[in-house]
Amino acid sequence: MARSRITPEEALSFHLEPRPGKLEINATVAMTTQRDLSLAYSPGVAVPVEAIAENPAAAYDYTSKGNLVAVISNGTAILGLGNLGALASKPVMEGKAVLFKRFADIDSIDLELDTEDAQEFINAVKLMGPSFGGINLEDIKAPECFIIEQQLKEMMDIPVFHDDQHGTAVICAAGLINALHISGKKIEDVRIVLNGAGAAGIACLELLKSMGARHENCIMCDTKGVIYQGRTEGMNQWKSAHAVKTDLRELKEAMKGADVFLGVSAKGAVTQEMVLSMAENPVIFAMANPDPEITPEEAHEVRPDAIVATGRSDYPNQVNNVLGFPYLFRGALDIHARAINDEMKIACAEALAELARADVPDEVAMAYGRKLSFGRDYIIPTPFDPRLIHIVPPAVARAGMDTGVARRPIVDMDAYEATLRARMDPTASILRSIHARARNAQARMIFAEGDDVRVLRAAVAYQRQGCGKALIVGRADDVKDRLEGAGLGDAVRELEVVNAANTVHLDHYKDFLYSRLQRRGIDRQDVHRLAARDRHVFGALMLAHGHGDGLVTGATRKSAHALQLVGNVFDVTPESGAVAVTALLHKGRIVLIGDTLVHEWPDEEDLATIAERGAAVARSLGLEPRVAFLSFSTFGYPVSERAQKMHLAPQVLDRRGVDFEYDGEMTVDVAMNRDQMANYPFCRLTGPANVLVVPARHSASISTKLLQEMAGATVIGPILTGIDKSIQICSTTSTASDILNMAVLAAAKIG
Repeated sequence: MARSRITPEEALSFHLEPRPGKLEINATVAMTTQRDLSLAYSPGVAVPVEAIAENPAAAYDYTSKGNLVAVISNGTAILGLGNLGALASKPVMEGKAVLFKRFADIDSIDLELDTEDAQEFINAVKLMGPSFGGINLEDIKAPECFIIEQQLKEMMDIPVFHDDQHGTAVICAAGLINALHISGKKIEDVRIVLNGAGAAGIACLELLKSMGARHENCIMCDTKGVIYQGRTEGMNQWKSAHAVKTDLRELKEAMKGADVFLGVSAKGAVTQEMVLSMAENPVIFAMANPDPEITPEEAHEVRPDAIVATGRSDYPNQVNNVLGFPYLFRGALDIHARAINDEMKIACAEALAELARADVPDEVAMAYGRKLSFGRDYIIPTPFDPRLIHIVPPAVARAGMDTGVARRPIVDMDAYEATLRARMDPTASILRSIHARARNAQARMIFAEGDDVRVLRAAVAYQRQGCGKALIVGRADDVKDRLEGAGLGDAVRELEVVNAANTVHLDHYKDFLYSRLQRRGIDRQDVHRLAARDRHVFGALMLAHGHGDGLVTGATRKSAHALQLVGNVFDVTPESGAVAVTALLHKGRIVLIGDTLVHEWPDEEDLATIAERGAAVARSLGLEPRVAFLSFSTFGYPVSERAQKMHLAPQVLDRRGVDFEYDGEMTVDVAMNRDQMANYPFCRLTGPANVLVVPARHSASISTKLLQEMAGATVIGPILTGIDKSIQICSTTSTASDILNMAVLAAAKIG
């Protein structure tokens, strides 16, 4: 799998749009009336104030404390960039806060402290303790990070966790459990060599020793060689704790006969000669980023029996901290823990290891881009496994309760797991699955509007993300100027620009188009104008003749006009069975609405076809379709001629014998609200509908735009379905990201 290339311009644009940064704060309560204000602030707020003053534990009930983590740094060790200061660390800390929300539904706020004095840092964090349920320390250089974490743990009664240390250690431990399981070795027997005596390396060795690794079997190395008893150069108290009595002095010597190598050091620190000298079935965790101590290819060239993990996503067995810290904090917060202790970290590692050994669901493999099964190339779960949220936190919570750090133990663990499942936002994993399928397809994507900078940005992103080849319809000089104006001048040589004026296929295209349109009042001159001058038509002709695998258009024309132009080349009429379905993503839910483009006023037969097409799109997105035919009436009341076709459409599906759930007619609240649906026990839907079939195109358009503008729903589509080729039509308001999404949908053949 190739690593996607990210340019500085793309990265800056991502952090700038649609507004600066990656976080915002929203109220969770209504703030519309004077009474709302009185309850939220004065005088109503006085009641929970008094309750908390009397019982501090009540803060978990009446405030956000119980689901709020502070991500705190002073910027002295930012990623691999070094000491760039507190302010420069803010994008990283915002990113960590976003990961907390994405993977474990934990609210988080970033705090950057402008000091390199450890005691000042400690005092500042300590004073903020009442605000948060946990503290995540990040990007603080050693040895200050050890001092800060240790003292804060002693002072504070909430979890304090330095992820650079313990996050890596937990995932490393999970992988090692499974690597030793495969190689048939026990942790208490193996010889472990660690290279890199910084925060992460020391934490890895400490956790493994807590799990049974013997002190005398663990050799720690730094840039000066083996850390042995009696060494004075480059030592501190944290390294000294792991010094062993040995005659070994260099990493090369230590590697001879070693069962396990753990690297958190630098590129190229390990040679093939060192790997060759290791014991049978060696375990090599080369976790230096962005480039490992030795690549899996290099290791396997000399030792095919090696089990290799790295920190990179483009190799199997990625040691990724996002597998740990969100779920550790989720479990700790849910028991109102006073700390995250070793037992909780070990429980997290064991749960991750067990999950990797379990059967991998198809949707996980789809999101990852390949079939996954436990073995040498799959010893650590993928971060996008939706089971993580309901498997790891319960294990952490149990360990916290067993070790006495829980203020509020969980009584019903089954119910707790059910609430965790409900927290999972399915939209992110579905979108990742689509991107993975697009990368596998490697489709040649035709971007018809090369005169629009949004389209060009999307095309560059499509190609650089490894989805396939981007073909731009336009004039080469014009495309070059626009790319340079957008700060993407280096992409000029990457993209293929196709111009009707110099293609060798134009005459063939025109003959094909004339044969389609000659009985519609179109003459040869009209055909020439369409084929040679209209980029939408030209792009469609390229697709029809196999000179591309998918088409994205519509960013510069109204959707209906773009559809009409494409219709000169393909049959995209109601009679042909074409349907447009729009996906709405909002607060963890995905709903498909049809038809939003093709059918102006469908009858019951058309509505049934729309339902079938919508169900097919739902399944291609990984959803089990539940179709509702919507109206202002529910199951025949109130009676109206306008609602009659919505009442008849399910009967059409009855006759067709389809294999998905459907019912109607019904109002939106009955279709999407379990409580309302419960009033109609005969309803054939087993849960809220995710495919909504509406009476006409105008109602589909109104619904989608209202949800987009009022609720802030993300709109993907309209997704064209029911035609032979992959064609997606954007809207004129599409951003570059929206256009990229449509290209990915076309590549993945959604629809």
